[in-house]
Amino acid sequence: MAGTAAWGEQPTGGKRTGGETARDRPAERARHWRYDDLPGVDLLRARYIRKTFVRHTHEHFVIAAIADGVEVFHHHGSDVSVGAGALALVNPDTAHTGRAGVPEGWRYGAVYPSPEVVAAIAAETTGIRGTPGFVSPVLDDLHTARLVHRVLRAADEGNALAADTVLRVAVTRLLQLNGGPLPQRRIRTAGAVIAARARAVLEERMARPPSLEQLATDLGTSPFALLRAFRETYGMPPHTWLTDARVRRARLLLDAGRPPAEAAVAVGFTDQPHLNRHFARIVGVPPGAYQREHRTDGRRERKNVQDRH
Repeated sequence: MAGTAAWGEQPTGGKRTGGETARDRPAERARHWRYDDLPGVDLLRARYIRKTFVRHTHEHFVIAAIADGVEVFHHHGSDVSVGAGALALVNPDTAHTGRAGVPEGWRYGAVYPSPEVVAAIAAETTGIRGTPGFVSPVLDDLHTARLVHRVLRAADEGNALAADTVLRVAVTRLLQLNGGPLPQRRIRTAGAVIAARARAVLEERMARPPSLEQLATDLGTSPFALLRAFRETYGMPPHTWLTDARVRRARLLLDAGRPPAEAAVAVGFTDQPHLNRHFARIVGVPPGAYQREHRTDGRRERKNVQDRH
């Protein structure tokens, strides 16, 4: 298990200088977990060098504090860079990618609060009307970046009071500095209606989806018209969206205790290696490591409760 001392999570606020060789560079590693006393929040600490995240979405918010290096991610049609001491901020269901912006990669800590968690904090601490979200995908604010790392450290140490308190302070500060109401997605055009119907079919037939031509025929349109409408509505083509959705559903199955091999077949991947490849390119860790960490934290928390009694 990665401890805070080993990870050295505090951001430096600056970039590394030259002189580092490939042999000197630390290996890629990541830990994705949950802390039972932070319900509705996923946690990640990682160092990536060659890692590339394919286009994907999250049901939760992404609040990623860069400790060192540079991350580049595609967001709303353009690439944005975020360096040490700054934060990458992505709203739920927003398509984005991720990759290293410098040869040494990037090291970061991230919290993924659910929309419900963020909405509750916003209602209590801000005057934002409607659904709260982030206005800009990058915020250069070293203080808040350090707060994010403090949340992760408190969760590592089992300090529920600190983890919950600092998370609320961090989210409040982010909303005050970079918050606003999210635009409501309204299905107005015929293309958007077709895209929504296609998405519903893919959700229902995830394990055995139709071809693009068959899906278009069933919906009374052409393959290219469907492809264009789906991309405009959801930020990615149907096959990319389907892979993303399969990984999301696989996470739910892994959380419920299903073995990775069974989860792979259940969501429509041909086998576990197929799931492993896509899962790691979206979540950041392999499904086996994801499941071990999530189970471990639940067992640790139950043991802590028993010890207190």
